[in-house]
Amino acid sequence: MSLSEVRENNDAVITAINGDTRFMSRITSIGLKPGCKVSVIKNDSNRPMLVYSRDTMIALNRRECAGIMVEEVTA
Repeated sequence: MSLSEVRENNDAVITAINGDTRFMSRITSIGLKPGCKVSVIKNDSNRPMLVYSRDTMIALNRRECAGIMVEEVTA
């Protein structure tokens, strides 16, 4: 599933990142890499997603989230 499908207050682990070189460089430079755990703070349908990872709050637009594949973590 893509990151944009994860509901608010749920956690997920990044399994793959798909996109062009520029996108890959930007995403990995902010610390999002396969194996990284992310917590979805805000996921409103028409607004950027707000996620928390590695002690950092990150805002991602919907197009970016579609290229980040995750596996949801169940408690």
